[in-house]
This record gives sequence, structure tokens and C-alpha cells, in this order.
Amino acid sequence: MKINRLLVALTTTLLLTACGEDVAQTQKQQEMDSQSIKDLVYDYSAGNIEVETASITSEYLIVKNTNQEERTYDLPEDEFFISIAPYIDKTHPCTTHNLTSCQGELANETFDVVIEDSTGNVIVEESIVSGKNGFLDMWLPRDKEYQVRIKYDGKIAESNLSTFKTDGTCVTTMQLL
Repeated sequence: MKINRLLVALTTTLLLTACGEDVAQTQKQQEMDSQSIKDLVYDYSAGNIEVETASITSEYLIVKNTNQEERTYDLPEDEFFISIAPYIDKTHPCTTHNLTSCQGELANETFDVVIEDSTGNVIVEESIVSGKNGFLDMWLPRDKEYQVRIKYDGKIAESNLSTFKTDGTCVTTMQLL
């Protein structure tokens, strides 16, 4: 009888410890500050961290490691991640950006980017170098509409985009003409 009670107590302790670690891990993920999440997104996009997949929705960064274990991180409440792959000849359909597998046509190239909000305020006006994946990664204020203009090698692409909860994070429709 004493052995049974001891086994029950030991099993209960192990289960509570394991659950406590899960809760601690969840709290740690939820408590990451905005800059830490941005750094993590950058590292996955740049290939600095090796994982099976890392995709980013309007609300979450979802990472699956090589053991197929999945982790989800909340994105900043006031900022929206957008990844744009301007192209000349080749593109692919995409809505939810995969930081580890989406590939744009123009890798490691410099683009002049201007983004204005719906009232004409300039949010971005700078030269941006695309990553080795051919994408321009940016964080914009949430719940707004924007006019985007991208210039490259005498060509221009213009488009409207928005940063609402239902919007995609991958823009592959901006053809440079």
C-alpha cells in the first residue's frame, strides 16, 4: 500500500513538473518583447537559425523545428510584418510568408522604397537591400492602408496594401515595369 501511494505521489510530482515547464515555456514565448520577436523573425529570414519551417501570419510567428515540434510566438500588437518580393519576370503566388522557403527573383539587390499611409504621411522612404531570398522585410503600423512604390534599375512597381488582421504577409504581385 505504501509503495502504491509512493508511486502515485511520484507520478503526480512528475506530471506537475512537466506541466509547469510547459506553462513556463508558454509564458516565456508570450513575454518576448517586440524587439526580440523582430530579431527572431530576422534571424529566420536571413537563415541564421536552422529550422524546418518558419511562417508568419498577421498575428503569429509559427516555427517548426527539424523534429517537427511547433512553437508559436505572438507578434507585436501595434506592428504588422510584411515581406515584398518585387520581380521582373518570375514570381509565385503567396499569402502567408514562409521565412525559410519563399524565394523571390531579385536577391541581394538595392531598391528605393516609398510607403505612404492613406493620409499621405511617409512611413518608409529609404533604399533597402533585399535578402538572399529576394524579399524586402518590413514592419508597418497595423490596421492601416498604404501606397507602396518601389524603384529598381529604372523600373517601378506600385501597389496598395493594408495591414489588417485578415491581410497576408507575403506580397509577390509587384512587377517592376
